[in-house]
Amino acid sequence: MDWKSTRVRAAPGLSPPDLVVQVKAWACELPATHDLPLSRWSCDDLAREVCQTGLVASVSGSTIWRWLHQDAIRPWFHRSWIFPRDPDFAEKAGRLLDLYAREWDGKPLKDDEFVISADEKTSIQARRRKHPTRACRPRTRMRVEHEYWRCGAWAYIAALDLHHARVFGRCETQNGIAPFDRLVEQVMTRPPYNDARRVFWIVDNCSAHRGSRAVQRLRDQYPTLTLVHAPVHASWLNQVEIYFSIIQRKVLTPNDFPTLEALAERLFDFQYYWEAAARPFEWKFTRQDLAKLLSKLGSPPTA
Repeated sequence: MDWKSTRVRAAPGLSPPDLVVQVKAWACELPATHDLPLSRWSCDDLAREVCQTGLVASVSGSTIWRWLHQDAIRPWFHRSWIFPRDPDFAEKAGRLLDLYAREWDGKPLKDDEFVISADEKTSIQARRRKHPTRACRPRTRMRVEHEYWRCGAWAYIAALDLHHARVFGRCETQNGIAPFDRLVEQVMTRPPYNDARRVFWIVDNCSAHRGSRAVQRLRDQYPTLTLVHAPVHASWLNQVEIYFSIIQRKVLTPNDFPTLEALAERLFDFQYYWEAAARPFEWKFTRQDLAKLLSKLGSPPTA
């Protein structure tokens, strides 16, 4: 670092390297710890604060940015997350990771045992634009009219065979036990699942398939079905969410459908389109990675 080029006048007794360390430490604290009415730091806010507290006589926001950039510190960015509060999070998540590796209770799955990941993508609207969408041209992007008419919405319920890249989907007017059971029937009554030794269904804790009652209900209908619940707030562990993200990017963005039926037809057609070239997702997150992550997060905060 060329200190002469930064044009920083540090307070007496504080060397430039010590100043940089102090600024980086402040950037890693919330502004509220300094009694400031800010939700996050900007470079200019940090520069103003260090000047007002007397750590430095003058410093610019661009200089602060260069110091923080050395350690990739970016306090002006943020992301939302949910701390895993389930005391059995590791055990429940580990069962999912074992199934992704084709294991259950420490034993490898047979060829006639299958793993299904299922979930619901609700409130998928069909929006009919008030002016036709224009395709791209040289030096001109696709143009989509901002205003639209609402043509209704679907709850898209899907089941993904993780190790064979097969997807089964339904468009229902609403989510619930009956729509989910229809999806289960759609899968479990066709080969090879109807003759399988076991079929594991990975689901979240939605009311349509929550708890032991759902386990018993589905087991009574299909004795070879094993319902496996993911931990609460662990959608990132459910592989069907990856397929939903593909749907969002390739089918629903931009959203321009003349009718609700046209939206359903596009969703079903995409299933066949995707399966024609799809391969199972290359899942690399293992039990060892989970243990490292939970160790890094530490203990959950008390209420």
